[in-house]
Amino acid sequence: MRQLFLRLEHGSTALATALACAMLALAAALGLWQIITRFVIEQPAESTEVLIRFSLIWMVFLGIPLAFRTGAMVSVDVLYRISRGRWRRVLDTAVALAALLLLAVVIWVGWDYAQRGRVQSISGLEGYSMFWAYLALPVGGVFSVLGVLGNWLDPQRQELETAS
Repeated sequence: MRQLFLRLEHGSTALATALACAMLALAAALGLWQIITRFVIEQPAESTEVLIRFSLIWMVFLGIPLAFRTGAMVSVDVLYRISRGRWRRVLDTAVALAALLLLAVVIWVGWDYAQRGRVQSISGLEGYSMFWAYLALPVGGVFSVLGVLGNWLDPQRQELETAS
């Protein structure tokens, strides 16, 4: 069961990371397009700034699961370095519970914002509701929950190991 969950988590984190990278590439391409339309064609594209902002929001919330999974997000380095044996596992559990509590709030509030944003249109993209922008919070939160649980089951401390 543990290995099955870790495979599911690995796949979901890889998907979230790939989507985060795609959002970064989209933001960069839109930024380049905005520069070309504004300074070369001299006809600024109205929607690019809004799309860049939303793609960066999605990028952040889809990139957080990788940070949780690799142990780079919620880090208690000093306590971890001085703890030994069973206390390290207690510390891992405490950090995981704190992260899960935070993610529960992010998912809950994010879903509430998304539901409320259904009636609000995006400035510059009047045909679309803010639901799609706010949806990044609960979607990223769900991916992050899997990352936190994956790190708790199979701890990785890449941030701690690379620190000098």
